[in-house]
Amino acid sequence: MESSRLKSVDDTKVFIENEQNQIEIPQVLENLLVSTVLACLKQEGIGVACEINILLTDDESIRKINSQFRNIDAPTDVLSFPMADIIKGKINDIGKDSDPDEGLLVAGDIVISAETAKKQSELYGHSLERELAFLAAHGMYHLLGYGHENEQDEREMTGKQETVLDELGLKRA
Repeated sequence: MESSRLKSVDDTKVFIENEQNQIEIPQVLENLLVSTVLACLKQEGIGVACEINILLTDDESIRKINSQFRNIDAPTDVLSFPMADIIKGKINDIGKDSDPDEGLLVAGDIVISAETAKKQSELYGHSLERELAFLAAHGMYHLLGYGHENEQDEREMTGKQETVLDELGLKRA
């Protein structure tokens, strides 16, 4: 598929599935996750519509996923599974990563433990909203090809996340 056939970023689809029942996730929180993802795409200058899937789960489920895909038998806060060839916000090949039926760049999946998000919000002294948005931004930047393997990369990714959260009115406590 040629990039000219892809829709604008405004047509991005963010699908949220909440499979956990320990933490209440009202529609306003789901809307915040969508706004966070869209803000990350905008900040990176991604000018095509994407498909992003967010799964909200509990510690036990994310532990199983972490064990299966990363050989780490412990829960974590967020996991990302990129499906597109993107490195630091640069899309390398749109053709193989697009959904021909929808004309969307399939960016990937983000898995967030709502249970861990709640614990971390209490530990860090900020709202559940901020923690969930932070984890969505963190996961999204991994889909966009950012990492934190070294100190410089971690500073870059953290700066991008905090800028997006600041723009959404979710400054660090």
